[in-house]
Amino acid sequence: MEVEVKGKKLKAAAKVLRTLSSKQKNEVLDEIKHALLENSQSIMTANDKDVVQAKKIGISESLIDRLSLSYARLESICNSIDVVIGLKDPVGVCSYGHTMENGMELLKKTVPMGVISIIYESRPNVTVDAVVLAIKSGNAILLRGSSMAHNSNMAIVAAIKQGLSNVNIPSDAVMLIEDMNRDVVKQIITANEYIDLVIPRGGAELINMVVSNATVPVVETGVGNCHLFIDESASMDMALRIFENAKIQRPSVCNSIETLLVHENIARSFLGACVKDFDGVVKFLGCEETRKLIPCEPATPSDFATEFLDYVIAVKVVKDIDEAIRHIEQYSTGHSECIVTNNYENANKFTLHVDAACVYVNASTRFTDGGEFGFGCEMGISTQKMHVRGPVGLDHLVSSKYIIHGDGQIR
Repeated sequence: MEVEVKGKKLKAAAKVLRTLSSKQKNEVLDEIKHALLENSQSIMTANDKDVVQAKKIGISESLIDRLSLSYARLESICNSIDVVIGLKDPVGVCSYGHTMENGMELLKKTVPMGVISIIYESRPNVTVDAVVLAIKSGNAILLRGSSMAHNSNMAIVAAIKQGLSNVNIPSDAVMLIEDMNRDVVKQIITANEYIDLVIPRGGAELINMVVSNATVPVVETGVGNCHLFIDESASMDMALRIFENAKIQRPSVCNSIETLLVHENIARSFLGACVKDFDGVVKFLGCEETRKLIPCEPATPSDFATEFLDYVIAVKVVKDIDEAIRHIEQYSTGHSECIVTNNYENANKFTLHVDAACVYVNASTRFTDGGEFGFGCEMGISTQKMHVRGPVGLDHLVSSKYIIHGDGQIR
């Protein structure tokens, strides 16, 4: 019932949003930013409640990090709104024009999707990112966050609605599902009458459920079983820096690495340096060859298929780049993959044969992010190939229509 009631209101609000000029949409975003900052205390109080409850039920520290907000993080989120304000409006862009033989003028222009729904887990920053991208692209949005972040999301959405009302935009343009029953998700993803696009953002279970059951079009944001391959020609210092950043800086996010592949000719020195620098910080799970070189627990095939989202890394020693590529082909989720090498041919081979949304040469996978790519923020990282692949930004939240002008032509 909640989905139907809010769906009708969102549909009505979407009709208003699609008429807004670029200037008006930017004014709305600026007002939302100020409302978030003005309500920062209530947002922090709500987030503290969520964090306390999460700790009580034994949620891991890495996942607590995803859930937690601070004044600095909120300020960073608001700074990303300024970036989106400065981006080009994706609506009304003419991508094709043609005068037909009969004199009719044909144009293809971008238009808003209408109503977007994002279903996501315990990251309250996603609430702001999704709303900002939706409004800039002229869309209304239905939010369904996790129960773990519900207090935070309620406070954030209340502030956003205040910002909308301050500039006389229907507050119904942003709706948060309050019923945390999982059956509501199935109602959302089959609500074709009200929802034009669904974006699931979270773990494999959530994404698979949405993809398998949705009748509404879906942009699939896949899990991140990301790999780092250290080639035999790699700079040791560079490889260690990239490993530290890609695994340790923030292991709870989808663009952190979960598997380390090391060329056999550099394995002893590189893995020895890893243990020296990071033992006690990261838990290493190794293949048989790895365990001959460093003390660690054995890695099982299921470990190589796991998105740990924690200070755990599966390690495999490989004979050459071909074996590394085969391993990635077998276990990758198509998110982000990296090679560290000083061999130009191997770099090209890796980028050609590795099938992923983002393929890196000598740079951390942690850059797979809408903000880092210059999109301001993102709806998620798509691992599918149709419509959008990689960070989902403004340009991916619009559709198109053909507009044809004539002077009485008939066929």
